[in-house]
Parts: sequence; structure tokens; C-alpha cells
Amino acid sequence: MYVPRYMFFTKGVGVNKEKLSSFENALREARIAHLNIVTVSSIFPPHCKIIDIETGLAKLEPGEITHCVMAREQIKEPGRRISASIGLALPAEPGRYGYLSEHHGFGQTELESGEYAEDLAASMLANTLGIEFDPNKDYDERREVYKMSEKIVESQHTSQGALGAEGNLWTTVIAAAIFVK
Repeated sequence: MYVPRYMFFTKGVGVNKEKLSSFENALREARIAHLNIVTVSSIFPPHCKIIDIETGLAKLEPGEITHCVMAREQIKEPGRRISASIGLALPAEPGRYGYLSEHHGFGQTELESGEYAEDLAASMLANTLGIEFDPNKDYDERREVYKMSEKIVESQHTSQGALGAEGNLWTTVIAAAIFVK
């Protein structure tokens, strides 16, 4: 059984005439191109600690099968805005699991995309914890409900945005939460 004990965030942008090479360049900028990435769903394990990228990379070997939650968007349209974000929501109670969410899309700034991903993660955690909230309210109002419940201790996000490159090139953005044993 493998339960990650550490996690770090990373992000990157890649541009290339080939779609796959654009993705590879985004992985390189995110500093995870040397890993065999396996995407997983949305659970942040209990007792998992968030570490910085330097500490996390030092714990990983080239070619290692590495689990992550990843958001990815690709485009071949000059000037069109794309974004990829990972949201995280952590419960206040030790020993409970949290939620990660991925969001990717068009037309949003990094901040808009990141807040949307953070809202997704917090909403999933709120549902699991039985926190009642109005899903039609904006995120700032729901965030206050979550905080007042004292069941959600923290939420955050990491995001990467870009504009589609000129010259008939692919542009890729990624954001990832990388799990480490």
C-alpha cells in the first residue's frame, strides 16, 4: 500500500510546433519532465505535508512512477488565453483527508482560474463534511461559511496561464500537485 506523505505544487508553460513537444516543454518548465507521471483523482491524504518543490524533487529519482493531480490545457490559436489550476482544501480535524481539484479552460486569468479550482476543492470538502452552503452564492460568500464552520482550515491554489503563441505553434499550460512517498 502506498499513501503519499508529501506533496508539492508546480506549474509550467510550453510552446512548440508539435502538440506533444509543447506538453513536454511545459513539463520541463515545471521541472517534472524526468518523471513518469500518473494522474490520480482528488484526495489529499491525511497527514500528508505540503513541501517546497526543491525538497520534493530531491526525494524523486529520474524515471520514477510519480502520482499527481494535474490540470492541462493546450491551444493552437494565437492570442487566446488558457489556464490550468489546482485547488486544495484541507480539513481542520487532524487525520481527515482533504480535496484537490483540477480546472483548465479558456478566457480566465490565472487568478480567476485558481479561485475557481480552490472553490471546487472547498465545495467538495464542504459536502463531505456536511457543511451546508448555498452553491448559488459567489465563492467569497461561501468561503466565509466554510471558515465559520471551523471544519475547513485552509484552501489555496496554484495556477498557470498563457496566451496562445504566434506562428502556428502549440501552447500548453500545466499545474500539478505532485505526490511523494
